[in-house]
Amino acid sequence: MAAPASQLSFVIPVLNEAPRIAGLLKDLQARFPGAERVVVDGGSDDDTVALALPGATSVLVAEPGRALQMNLGARSAQGEYLLFLHADTTPLFDARSLRAALELRPAWGYFRLRLDGRAAVFRLIERAISWRSSASGIGTGDQLLFVRRDVFAAAGGFAAIPLMEDIELCVRLRQQQRPLLPPGLWVRTSSRRWEKRGVARTVVEMWGLRLAYALGVSPARLWRYYYGVTR
Repeated sequence: MAAPASQLSFVIPVLNEAPRIAGLLKDLQARFPGAERVVVDGGSDDDTVALALPGATSVLVAEPGRALQMNLGARSAQGEYLLFLHADTTPLFDARSLRAALELRPAWGYFRLRLDGRAAVFRLIERAISWRSSASGIGTGDQLLFVRRDVFAAAGGFAAIPLMEDIELCVRLRQQQRPLLPPGLWVRTSSRRWEKRGVARTVVEMWGLRLAYALGVSPARLWRYYYGVTR
C-alpha cells in the first residue's frame, strides 16, 4: 500500500537559509498537504528559525553539521518515509505522484536533478549528475534522498562525519538494495555553488572530492579543504 501524505516526513537541515526557508515550506505545504515538515537548525545567526516557525510542523535546534541535524530530525519525525531535503532544493512533483512511486514500498531512493541556472552548461551538468547517480546507485543530498523509516533505523542513520554523509549512507544502503529513481519525477536545486565558485572549478572539485573519499581520504580532511579551513 502506498504511503499517504501523512506518512511522509520532510527533514530539512538548515543553516542561515532565511532567504529560502519560508518559500520552501509554503511550497511543500501546497504540494504535500498533511506531510510533516521538520526543520532542524544548526545554529543560524539570521532569521531562519523565525521564518521557519509558521510553515514547519516542528523546528528543532541541533549542533551544526548536516548529519547530526538530519539524524535529530529523523528521530523526531513520525512518517513511514523520511525525505531529507536541502533548503535550496525543491520537489517538482506532488503528493499523488510520490504516492504512486512509493506504492511498492521501496527501501530507499532519490530523484533525478535539474539545476535552476539558465546557462546551457547547467543542462550538461544535470544530465551528468543524473547519469552518474543512476549508473552508480549513489545519490547526493541535492537529489532528495528518501529512506523508509525501518531501513534508516536499521542502518543507524547518517554517519557522524562533516562531509560525504549522503554518499556514505548510500553506499551502505546500496549493499542491501538498489535505490529507486522514480521515473518522471525530478527535483530542482540551486546552481549557486557553481555560479559562486565557477563552473569548471566546482565540477573538478566535486569529482575530486568524491574520488578522494573513495580512495580513503577522511571526511574531516575533505571538509577542511572544501571550506578552506587550514587548522
